Amino acid sequence: MAAAVALMLSGCTSYEIDMPENPVAPVVGNEVSTNVIYEANPRFFGSVDCLRNLTAQLDRISDMGCDILWVMPIYEQGELNSIGSPYCISNFKGVNVKYGTLEDARTLVNSAHAKGMKVIFDWVANHTSWDHPWIENNPDFYKHDEDGNIVSPSKDWKDVAQLDFNNPSTRDAMKDAMLYWVKELNIDGYRCDYAEGVPGDFWSDVISDLEKINQDIIMLAETSNATFYEYGFDMIYDWNSASTISSAFHGGDPSGVVKEAADALQNVPDGKSILRYAFNHDVAAENDFDTYFGSADGIPAAYVCASMLNGTPMIYSGMDATGITGKLSFFNYSSLDFSNDLSHKYKVINDIFRQTADVRRGQLGDYYSGNSVVCFTRRIPGKTMVVAVNVSDESKEVKVPISLVNTTMSDLITGKTVNLSYTMEIEAYGYVVLVN
Repeated sequence: MAAAVALMLSGCTSYEIDMPENPVAPVVGNEVSTNVIYEANPRFFGSVDCLRNLTAQLDRISDMGCDILWVMPIYEQGELNSIGSPYCISNFKGVNVKYGTLEDARTLVNSAHAKGMKVIFDWVANHTSWDHPWIENNPDFYKHDEDGNIVSPSKDWKDVAQLDFNNPSTRDAMKDAMLYWVKELNIDGYRCDYAEGVPGDFWSDVISDLEKINQDIIMLAETSNATFYEYGFDMIYDWNSASTISSAFHGGDPSGVVKEAADALQNVPDGKSILRYAFNHDVAAENDFDTYFGSADGIPAAYVCASMLNGTPMIYSGMDATGITGKLSFFNYSSLDFSNDLSHKYKVINDIFRQTADVRRGQLGDYYSGNSVVCFTRRIPGKTMVVAVNVSDESKEVKVPISLVNTTMSDLITGKTVNLSYTMEIEAYGYVVLVN
């Protein structure tokens, strides 16, 4: 990145919105997130004692600037009709024995809290495994076909059984299980899998009860439907962030990265957020990890695109590891080779993400013109941030917005002062964040 000390925007158009000569107090938009989520798959931390091994990595994860730890399902996994998914649950109040014990889970949560991190558990309210005790003891908890047989949610999800939320007893049992972990381990909230598979009024009800225990409960819904904010969720998904960013790394229009983010943010009410990411467990399982963003070297650059366009950014376990090729199945147990060098790169990006909270509330400008560089600015009166990300495997010369030529800015990546000329050069998969 040192080679990018004179740098900025390739093919950037020359039109600019001039700042007022006598700026008043900054006019800013909605509050922006300063949280960073780390999605941890316990199976990537060993084949046994997964929770202990994850706890041992908390110093590194926290040091990256991640202050919310999302732990994928830790619960007892079903075996009947199973395909190995951690989302096939036979006991909502039990811990997968390969992961460890309840006390291991408690230690993980307490250790994270001691480092100033929040912990959210993954929750699956829509279905259970076929060997969950409710199948035998409470068959009325489930949906049935015309012949009275319990059904699966879909033809593609034959390993799980569909719960029936028209039954008040189903709702009560599910709520009880969700309240259990907040009371027992003092977790800080939930990421709710397939949130649209459960009635909205259930979510409103259970979130209200969770807030009685913890008024700052964090609720993330796996949906892009903004209606879920009304049910009490704090955050929904920007479904298209990863695929849009990936497209830019494979010859697509880089300006689409800025447009997609801006469109998604329009649906976010003040005080709420949207999850943006380069990888999550589904994206990593469905695409070749090492080529989804050109090469493994492009992943940190993709994360800059995800994080610096606002929302709440997320790092998935694996993005901070080396040697991953092909698809990264979240079903498999494996000890990933976590990298201190990669972790430091994310630390720098996340530090900048927080440092720029004020200017990230400002006016967004897209200056891309077609040279494999994602280019955008944020402006508030008296302050400008410039971000440029090279989404190619070749060095790129980029133009500087005309109003910034001959100005001095701070390069937040290198920590150096930059005197801007008309063009700059950004190395392959490099990125620049400048602030004046």
